[in-house]
Amino acid sequence: MEKKFEENLKELENIVNDLESGEVPLDDAIEKYTKAMELSKICSEKLKNAEETINKIVKEDGSIENFNNISEVE
Repeated sequence: MEKKFEENLKELENIVNDLESGEVPLDDAIEKYTKAMELSKICSEKLKNAEETINKIVKEDGSIENFNNISEVE
């Protein structure tokens, strides 16, 4: 089951806090850093997908138009 965005972000924040503490052994730090990069990519992709979805407008005829392409208000 795929984790929610907020769960991934919280895990990423915990890893960053651990790494910033400076008390993580090198091998563990490398493992945590790798996991953090994976989580960062997942979160970034989810945000990008959400932005693309939000930027689409369903027109009266049912067609979908990208919000960024609208030059004037109808």
